[in-house]
Amino acid sequence: MRCLILDDEPLAHEVILRYLSEVSFLELAGQCYRATEGLEFLSRNAVDLIFLDIRMPKLNGLDFLRTLQQRPLIIITSAYEEHALESFELDVCDYLLKPFRFERFLKAANRALAEHGLRNNAMVSVPAGHPVSPSPSLNSESEQIYIKSDKKFILLRLDELYYLESLGNYVKVWEEQQFLLTARTLSSFESQLPSETFVRIHKSYILNKKFVHYIEGNTIYLKNGTQLPLGKNYKHVLKQLLHS
Repeated sequence: MRCLILDDEPLAHEVILRYLSEVSFLELAGQCYRATEGLEFLSRNAVDLIFLDIRMPKLNGLDFLRTLQQRPLIIITSAYEEHALESFELDVCDYLLKPFRFERFLKAANRALAEHGLRNNAMVSVPAGHPVSPSPSLNSESEQIYIKSDKKFILLRLDELYYLESLGNYVKVWEEQQFLLTARTLSSFESQLPSETFVRIHKSYILNKKFVHYIEGNTIYLKNGTQLPLGKNYKHVLKQLLHS
């Protein structure tokens, strides 16, 4: 896939360039430091994927995205998580929160590659009148779950989910340092996820027990450094966490 890096930070370019060199199916098509440069580049060049920053001068990344009539796949690369919902409403492929590791970059790249394949093969792989609509349900054999984020169903491995965080009518499904935002309730996840692995620790949190590092007072520390509260109505799960 031919890729464009669109970011006003030279350091961000350096990181993505380094990661691109490690992924055989990604090819650098160009680099731009302003959204206006990106528009000019796209008028002269075809790309499959854009690594897009949001906060850029004059024209921000999301407004840039809205101007495109034919959009390549988009992976947002931003230091600000508050733009995630708006980004997924614009049908982006993934949202990388800076600073991100190569493992997370590779996961986003693989997701883009899969979607690229679906775009190219949709007309021949899905007969007319037979739409594919995967159910957001748990696959117990492979220990995976579909997360619906905006218009996409994204398949995630349960053993890579650190915790789930309630956010009003939405839930943040956290992997190590990144999250997907889905329009569901935390209770719906609680009834779906395997209780031997996931436990409700607070009215706003469900935790994957395998990622607990230690517990101090009413705070649970995860192996990635995240701190989660143990709710006063969930003290009974403390023994379960300690024995796990």
